[in-house]
Amino acid sequence: MTADGVRWGILATGGIAAAFTADLVDLPDAEVVAVASRSAESAQAFAERFGIERAYGDWRSLAEDGDVDVVYVATPHAAHRAAAGLCLEAGRHVLCEKPFTLNVREAGELVALARQHGRFLMEAMWMYCNPLIRRLKDLVDDGAIGEVRTVQADFGLAGPFPPAHRLRDPRQGGGALLDLGVYPVSFAQLLLGEPSDVTARAVLSPEGIDLQTAALLSWDSGALAAVHCSIVGGTGVTASVTGSAGRIDIPDGFFHPDRFVLHRDGKDPEEFAADPADGPRTTLRHEAREVMRALRAGETESPLVPLDGTLAVMRTLDAIRGRVGVRYPSEAGDLTGEAALTPA
Repeated sequence: MTADGVRWGILATGGIAAAFTADLVDLPDAEVVAVASRSAESAQAFAERFGIERAYGDWRSLAEDGDVDVVYVATPHAAHRAAAGLCLEAGRHVLCEKPFTLNVREAGELVALARQHGRFLMEAMWMYCNPLIRRLKDLVDDGAIGEVRTVQADFGLAGPFPPAHRLRDPRQGGGALLDLGVYPVSFAQLLLGEPSDVTARAVLSPEGIDLQTAALLSWDSGALAAVHCSIVGGTGVTASVTGSAGRIDIPDGFFHPDRFVLHRDGKDPEEFAADPADGPRTTLRHEAREVMRALRAGETESPLVPLDGTLAVMRTLDAIRGRVGVRYPSEAGDLTGEAALTPA
């Protein structure tokens, strides 16, 4: 880090990398100094688009660039283990896109690498860094709706996606669950922690990925969460949390809300709206700011997106895939999702 700010490297040049970089360049204490892709032409075009000084046609050159403080890994998730691991081993801090990895085994390997090398590591679960989601969690933790009884959340896209699309490709970790279902699961676990039991059903494609999945998560407290994801039907992308004394509804786009409504027994509904000063609901700046805050504080993980929480979510995703029978080609030797859940 320099007196002027934190120096970022961007690994991959797709749509999410572009969105994140566009938000980064607007932050006065962030400097994007390098970008890497497996294609030198793609890296150069990305560098020219955002005014980035260095463009690499391979990942290793970025990982070994001593002028880079932290790397944002934005590859498809099947490559997260390799890309983030390379950067951690080279001494870089890492912000890795969601889903963190294909499975909890890979996730555990990255966490172990980060702890071994004393590097910062965080999943880019921007929902957890969203100010309005943080406000909702504070209300729930403070007992605004009593004891949580149920959580409901859904995320579905209408599609259709052709078989060659990454969402249908098993080699790229395709399917609704990892790409979309990670949000409903993460939302439920933000409020309730890791479930004690998981049941699930899915509709599978001819390629063996899940086209839509529904899961019921349960906790020893008696709380339940019903989560659903789909790449064959557009849903409302809503969420609701019901407690013994009230309810909170997020009417749309629950993972990046612009408002939610608190219903307390015996009181008028109360709406909480996003602060316009926080930027558009699609902004990724909140997670970038959290990374930079943690780096300046000398922290190796974020209290907002703790690594143990990321591992717990990955265990649940593994369990759901184990129940519905989705296994990726690279997992031939893994018992993905088939072991009993182990609370964090």
